[in-house]
Amino acid sequence: MINKTDPICGMKGTIPAHGHYFCSEYCIKKFESDKRIIDDEKYSSNSAIKKETPWFKERLFIVIVVTLLLLVIGFLHPLLKPFFEAFIDYLALIWWAIILGLLIGGVIDYFIPREYIRKYLSRHQKRTIIYSIIFGFLMSACSHGILAIAIELYKKGASTSSVISFLLASPWANLPITILLFGFFGVKAAFIVISALIISIITGLIYQVLERKGMVECNSCKMGEDIPVLTDFSIRKDIRRRWKEYHFTMKNNINAMKGTLQGSWSLTRMILWWLIVGMIMASFARAYIPQHLFVEYMGPTFLGLAITLFFATIIEVCSEGSSPLAFEIFNQTGAFGNSFTFLMAGVATDYTEIGLIWHNIGKRAALWLPIITVPQILLLGYLFNILL
Repeated sequence: MINKTDPICGMKGTIPAHGHYFCSEYCIKKFESDKRIIDDEKYSSNSAIKKETPWFKERLFIVIVVTLLLLVIGFLHPLLKPFFEAFIDYLALIWWAIILGLLIGGVIDYFIPREYIRKYLSRHQKRTIIYSIIFGFLMSACSHGILAIAIELYKKGASTSSVISFLLASPWANLPITILLFGFFGVKAAFIVISALIISIITGLIYQVLERKGMVECNSCKMGEDIPVLTDFSIRKDIRRRWKEYHFTMKNNINAMKGTLQGSWSLTRMILWWLIVGMIMASFARAYIPQHLFVEYMGPTFLGLAITLFFATIIEVCSEGSSPLAFEIFNQTGAFGNSFTFLMAGVATDYTEIGLIWHNIGKRAALWLPIITVPQILLLGYLFNILL
């Protein structure tokens, strides 16, 4: 079976190029930039001719059309009226967070080179875990996109421990999603972000111990030996060079704005359809599932946590899409710990994530992920249900 996963964003690819399948022209250009492929060699002889996906076949367009149809029917017909009202409530709650997050994601995509990330993620030191979290905060992709980036970092020489920390922190502690969570949960979102960072730190440190003992696979490891990548690359010198070479002219400023908007649009195409799907699911849940069922089966009890963990494991929704579902759990039950468990467990137990780690890093690295993270998630979720 041909692997059609986009190596840049992790989504399903439809455009063949350079021996891979890509979801958009933007991801092709990003791949060419990363691999330093010049224009004259854009496509090898065995690759199909570049063909952009028609706009009417884009996932985002299809999802928007379906959503508009549902809203129109809901506005006109009483059967879908509760769905219409619930969806409008969600939109009014987070529209500003969506726009702000996408703009900030575009700024990060344009101004933060990936070489900065690769530089510090290969060292087998405790501070490498902190670097992983910092760079995860600067990333702007969805959880599946983060997975593709993390695997690419591993292939470039990053250690297993730093990749796992990066993978756990990025979906819930990256800046655009942080803004989205604050749009849903208000100040309580800080507990989700901080807890995600704590779990990623603890898990990363445990993986470093496993690396030293040879209990997980690690390409850059020789029983803990430090083998950094990009040793001839200095971030400080690169920033200084970029600052000196940049001139604040109208043309350069316009190019920077265009680059930022292109990054925002790429991020929009990657994650907005997931977010809309999540809002549709959450709106239907609010409109048609009786509240007593939420309280009975997903309330602030150990059984409720276990059921939430089960659904988080089997529901294949991107991080942006699971945010509205998590908020609806909180809205219906008041169990903030269950919402936290739904968000974090979706990343830690996702079968796509574990499968790709198994295939690209190793089966032991994949199996240790839920073993280490799930007890932490359940413990924090239980404490949140008691204290918040």
